[in-house]
Amino acid sequence: MTLTSERRRSVGDTQSHRPVPARRHVPLRVRMRRDSALLVMVAPAVVLLAIFAYVPMAGNVIAWQFYSPYTGFFNSPWVGWDNFERVLNNPQFLDAVQNTLAITAFQLVFFFPIPIALALLLNSVLSPRVRMTIQSIVYLPHFFSWVLVVTVFQQIFGGAGLVNQFLRSNGYAGFDLMTNPDTFLGLVTMQAVWKDAGWGIIIFLAAISTVSNEHYEAAVMDGANRWRRMWHITLPAMRPVIILLLILRLGDSLTVGFEQLILQRGAVGAEVAEVIDTFVYYQGVIYTDWSFAAAAGLMKGVVSLVLVLGANKLAHVFGESGVYKRA
Repeated sequence: MTLTSERRRSVGDTQSHRPVPARRHVPLRVRMRRDSALLVMVAPAVVLLAIFAYVPMAGNVIAWQFYSPYTGFFNSPWVGWDNFERVLNNPQFLDAVQNTLAITAFQLVFFFPIPIALALLLNSVLSPRVRMTIQSIVYLPHFFSWVLVVTVFQQIFGGAGLVNQFLRSNGYAGFDLMTNPDTFLGLVTMQAVWKDAGWGIIIFLAAISTVSNEHYEAAVMDGANRWRRMWHITLPAMRPVIILLLILRLGDSLTVGFEQLILQRGAVGAEVAEVIDTFVYYQGVIYTDWSFAAAAGLMKGVVSLVLVLGANKLAHVFGESGVYKRA
């Protein structure tokens, strides 16, 4: 065993001292001719992405105009940064930003760890039949629409719901969770957990599946119990995926859902249910202030981009790859 280790070490030392050959620069014309088949295969996807993702971005120009659909882009007057100043001085927008950040922070604490815990739980279940049953049950709500999810919660936790009927029949006072602004954060988090936690475990189970059984068998031979195997083998294998999803979640921190919030906005009030997406919808579609809504939506996109770049930089500082690797 010692000889083998020393032999491997000597081979590694020899390879580490071997000079690395310099990369030969290949001209662009040669590379395009060499990869012409791949470029032809990718071209349709690039064209579709440009048409449906990048060309519509030109419509953001109305954020610097007093836009009217009757005069169009070319005849609407330019107003400079006035729309952005109106957005920043609008107290309703600041309240929407505050509500959005509160929902994001609450869900990061109480929603993000749940798929990780479920993946670890399913990984520890030895019976494939039990594992498949649990997976099927927790996946199912993801395919429900938000209308159905809100309806189910209304039938359970509403004023005339099953929980209140049970409490009143046993002499207790009922409550209405669906119209209480003080518990709205917990309500939307419960709905998000019930709908999407099962779907979120797919990626974590895929990360766990990459771990070789030899690692677990070696740990068992060394006397590691179930908790030590999870702490020293399973969780390190999941760490890059956890960081990647956390970065993406931070980038979407200003996007907390539209349908879920607008469906319950009338019941609890705009003071707690108004987020940036619903604010932009009401300003642009309902009140027809297109330029003001475009400025608010553009500011949200810029801030989200800054959050993604900042979180990715932080991942590089801690030695992780992040969303993309450093050049």
